[in-house]
Amino acid sequence: MRELTNAERAMFWRARRGLKELDVFFEPFMRDHYLLLPDNEQAMVAKLIACEDPDLLTWFMGYEQPEDADLVHIIKVIHERLGSQYPN
Repeated sequence: MRELTNAERAMFWRARRGLKELDVFFEPFMRDHYLLLPDNEQAMVAKLIACEDPDLLTWFMGYEQPEDADLVHIIKVIHERLGSQYPN
């Protein structure tokens, strides 16, 4: 694996959450898939990571969807890449 840039290191650090339920999604996704994403989807991850934990948990569990179409898209990508069922 290549050396991470400072920006990539910062992104990985910000992906660490306070809720174990979110770490189940973020940790393997960031480790195994983030660097393989195109730039536009990496930007969506940055936008997602800036959101509050309660909102993220609600969206990942499928109780609600974010209003932002980019966030809807990247949450679906995360579920698909991790092989988890994306709630409708």
